[in-house]
Amino acid sequence: MNTTSSRPAWARWMATALLAATASPVALAAFSITTVHDNNNPARPQYIIDTDGGLVFKVRGWDASSTTAIGDLSSMVYKGVEYADPSRGTQLNSGADWLYNGVGAVGLKVEAVSANGAVTPAATTNGGVVNASDYIRVTLTSTSTKGGVLTHYYVVKRGESNIHMGTHFTEQPDVHGLVRFIARIPVSKLPNGGPAHAAGGLITYGGESFWAEDLRGTSGAIEASDVFGFPATDARYGQTRSKHYANRRLKDWEFVGGTGPGVGVWFWRDNNEGGSSGPFYRSLLQQITSTTNELTYIVNYGEAQTEPFRLNVLNTYTMIFNDGTVPTARPDTSWYGQVGMVGYVPPVGRGSVSVAGLTNRLPGVPYTVGFANSQAQYWADADPVDGHFTATGMLPGNYTMTVYKGELAVQTASVTVTANANYAMNPVAITADPETTPALWRIGRWDGTPQEFINGDKLTFMHPSDVRMASWNVGPFVVGQSNAATQWPAYQWKDVNNGLQVRFVLKRGQNTAPLRLRLGISADFAGARPQVTVNSWNSAIPPAPPKVSRNLTVGTYRGFNRTYTFDIPANQLVVGTNVLTINTVSGTAGARFLSPALSFDAIDLVNAN
Repeated sequence: MNTTSSRPAWARWMATALLAATASPVALAAFSITTVHDNNNPARPQYIIDTDGGLVFKVRGWDASSTTAIGDLSSMVYKGVEYADPSRGTQLNSGADWLYNGVGAVGLKVEAVSANGAVTPAATTNGGVVNASDYIRVTLTSTSTKGGVLTHYYVVKRGESNIHMGTHFTEQPDVHGLVRFIARIPVSKLPNGGPAHAAGGLITYGGESFWAEDLRGTSGAIEASDVFGFPATDARYGQTRSKHYANRRLKDWEFVGGTGPGVGVWFWRDNNEGGSSGPFYRSLLQQITSTTNELTYIVNYGEAQTEPFRLNVLNTYTMIFNDGTVPTARPDTSWYGQVGMVGYVPPVGRGSVSVAGLTNRLPGVPYTVGFANSQAQYWADADPVDGHFTATGMLPGNYTMTVYKGELAVQTASVTVTANANYAMNPVAITADPETTPALWRIGRWDGTPQEFINGDKLTFMHPSDVRMASWNVGPFVVGQSNAATQWPAYQWKDVNNGLQVRFVLKRGQNTAPLRLRLGISADFAGARPQVTVNSWNSAIPPAPPKVSRNLTVGTYRGFNRTYTFDIPANQLVVGTNVLTINTVSGTAGARFLSPALSFDAIDLVNAN
């Protein structure tokens, strides 16, 4: 076991600072675990882990306060600078002692692990040092009253300035309805968000560049306690900011993070196979306040959720400390099989699916292929030329394969994944795209999103009340004359812009048989659904959809794509101008932008037969 190292001056300073809590005459060794007792109390252990790569971090071994817990990272010193918030934990959820209702006990093991599997536990004595050769593994466990177990790991490979993490659970934590890891870093040390291509990255709009999750300078909440506005004295008055606006479609990002003087701190995600809402899911990822830069890695989250929580999957992700360089690749994880993490499945235990192409695609829109079952989810981009694709690294099992045109499901099939094998398919024909049905007229495009409508380019990083939004209230849309990008809103609220109208002309012979109005919705809020009136004819009110969490005001138009169809009797249609009125209806109360609402995908009129 090699325990020698050349220690620069900042490392010697770091050893002194981190051991200030103990009176024992100890010194840090390279790649090691040092046990210290806060105030010399053996009931209050902490474990200092020196990565021998410029990072030394401390794992709390006892509950210190209502905002810090056993298993927190209570100190993160990189090249002599402390990056942990001393008052609040860098932690799992809101502390590992608050995952399951009625459970506060947390198991904690800190161990050195060799490449051949030998395990050496951390010392129990104050100042005791265990030198490691290859890896250090920290294991947190919490068991619910129903017997479910959550296991969380911090794992370090010698010589890296990375903290690899893994989270596995057999029962969904029920205190907050989510699984996350949050790093709280003093904003003076990490004042910046990430670059434009990162999740939560820099946005440029209207000649201004900003981080949509940056709350500095805001004056208070304008919705709930997490959407903020600026004071009247600020040039940004009327603009909005929120941690929710750090979102990005899951398939479009690999890392989230920020920079400061001489440092970058980042989370690099895995394939998110244990997530719960597919390739287009959006959720909060970062918040920059006057005191901290909060980086949040979301494993799953109940907000705007479209699938059940997935269990029994090891979700892995890596916290990276570097000199501020934007990461370009996930750190090496080929050694994960040597550290004994529950639920780890090596590459040889996984399979793949390849499809030779997709036929019947329409031009001008990307296609994504998703795979889902009760345990895991995956996705792949279809080639823009012929639609071929390969999805790799999949857990064995039977999956539903869904082809998405944009974000709209247009074809499904069943596939079976076998370990260390490829499931090959001939080209798949798309047969369920509503856009292929001839229409008398159509507003928007059947692509599963409202982005082609008014404000569609701003929905994910502004509140609907933001002054940079165009008016949600519009006059009648005249088929053949009006433009969807400037004359049809992306959203309709019961209390904001209800009763949107479409005027269309029918020629003689076009009103001799019933016509079908198709109204596509990408999301709904507060039990909203559409009821339509055509001339003097009123449709029935569809059944209420299940209620969901906030969505449209927190940066996501993604929910359950629903298509409502209304067959209009021929005797209610006239030659000449017809007037369609769309109303959002719901028995649920709500005011303004928290009233029941719909997000439009497309609207068209087709033959009913």
